Amino acid sequence: MPVDHYENFPVASLLLPRRLRQPIEAIYRFARAADDIADEGDAPAPARLQALAEYRDEVDRIERGIPPAMPEFRALASVVGEWRLPLALLRDLLDAFAQDVVKKRYADYPELLDYCRRSANPVGRLLLHLVDRASGENLRRSDCICSGLQLVNFWQDVALDWQKGRVYLPQSDLARFAIAEEQIAAARWNEQWAALLEFQVGRTQQLLLEGAPLVHQLPGRMGWEIRLTVQGGLRILERIRRVRGNVFAQRPLLAAGDWLRIGGRALLM
Repeated sequence: MPVDHYENFPVASLLLPRRLRQPIEAIYRFARAADDIADEGDAPAPARLQALAEYRDEVDRIERGIPPAMPEFRALASVVGEWRLPLALLRDLLDAFAQDVVKKRYADYPELLDYCRRSANPVGRLLLHLVDRASGENLRRSDCICSGLQLVNFWQDVALDWQKGRVYLPQSDLARFAIAEEQIAAARWNEQWAALLEFQVGRTQQLLLEGAPLVHQLPGRMGWEIRLTVQGGLRILERIRRVRGNVFAQRPLLAAGDWLRIGGRALLM
């Protein structure tokens, strides 16, 4: 896809069946654009919230069968109509992005997972609807994968999120490991920090592995796409472990050699 953002995980890649690339691209562009409203540029919070409210209005127009006022929503409206996608999932995404504008801290892990439920899980659920595999168990496993991938991004982006005034590490976990936010501001690694990140990596890995059996329920190339996605997330966690949580020194990224390893592991899932 011609997107400007770096992504660890494949999006609408050549592995996907051709018929799914256009609807997945439309969903991705909606989510990416809305996320950018919340994150990019220097607009004040009220302006960001107003822009997201306008996106919600467009979703409402799609639900009522009214042509979108914004041209960029036409492709999404067509996809929603053709594939009968639940619009509540698009609203969940917008709700999460609006929350990012005003909420900068999370009290505990359940509160953080509730954010992931709206910021990440809707994408996986939409994909399951596209391939007609939206059973209860499949949705649960998809949620595990999507929340896990969201958490992977949080742990690798601690320093970047701090620059935006955000701390996704739960406040209860910071207190448990005796970490003050001043340590994040100073990008200071120590043994307590290593223990905190190891704790987060461990439960995020467990979440991804719990969702991994979903790949056997997905048809053809979609199953292979999700295999690579899961293994990509697990590989990032390995890289965080390798540096003992020192994500301040260098943001863990996937290199060419990692994709060879990821591909081999995907074959064994």
